Amino acid sequence: MNTNPRKAAIVGCGFVGASIAFRFLQQGLFSHLVLLDANQEKAEGEAMDLSDGLPYGSAMEITAGSYDDIADCALVVITAGANQKPGESRLDLIGRNIAILRSIIGEITAREFGGILLIVSNPVDVLTYAAWKMSGYPRERVIGSGTVLDTGRLKQLLGEELRVDSRNIHAFIIGEHGDSELAVWSEANVSGLALEDFCRIRGQALRPGDMDRLYREVRDSAYEIIRRKGVTCYGIAMAVGRIASCIVKDEHAVLPISVALDGQYGLNGVALSLPSLVGRGGLEEILEIPLSPEEQHALDVSARQMLEAIAALGGQMDAPRTAVTV
Repeated sequence: MNTNPRKAAIVGCGFVGASIAFRFLQQGLFSHLVLLDANQEKAEGEAMDLSDGLPYGSAMEITAGSYDDIADCALVVITAGANQKPGESRLDLIGRNIAILRSIIGEITAREFGGILLIVSNPVDVLTYAAWKMSGYPRERVIGSGTVLDTGRLKQLLGEELRVDSRNIHAFIIGEHGDSELAVWSEANVSGLALEDFCRIRGQALRPGDMDRLYREVRDSAYEIIRRKGVTCYGIAMAVGRIASCIVKDEHAVLPISVALDGQYGLNGVALSLPSLVGRGGLEEILEIPLSPEEQHALDVSARQMLEAIAALGGQMDAPRTAVTV
């Protein structure tokens, strides 16, 4: 089946899925957006509510549908799964979400889907790897939202610290989208100026203690938001909107998406969030940016944790044998 470059679907209409749908409506990237949820009435209600805003947005069609409606989509975003509860890490969600993902992948692979799978459900790195293994699709077509959100958090906090527009900050959070993630301070800059040079010119100081504090604020941000409001949804919706824009517009932009590794950084058998070129075909290239010895060690530690989580899944990552029609 031919792929419609202006058609997308979101599987899972909870807070995150609905927020992403709203972001897509604002962006006007797609002419048709299909919403799917285990609760069909929930999907229908979200489609109706979003459609009410179409006179003030972009021309598009928003419908609640079934898996038969996603075969010609250029992009399918998977957000379905259990939400992170107060006190839980993202890795705590594996047991609940791997079975949900398995059923979804079975439905998608039963159709002639030729687009890109974008995994947003947590733990996103483990589930991205699992989706790639289950689907049998090329690795460039199975990506995760990764640390695009975490990187945005770092840019925002660093911009506030340095009193400069966060859009001028160029820095990455890489590794796990979770507790073992790391900030690549060695390559961080402000519009091409190394942090040290920018601070010297401005007469500011960014000490190791300051960088550690900022990193911890980024790493723990989701816990703080969940403690206060129960869920994170708007930031990730903006991050997914950015990824979708790169795909639809073929931007060849650099984003730290989650990708299955094939020897990059000396790692295999795992998906991690790393700076990558993103365009119409999904993943174009994983960029092996220079890391300090300390950063490489931290990345290796993060990879080991993801490898242990993947190994614990065993046969749960095998391709689904049959799909349940809905």
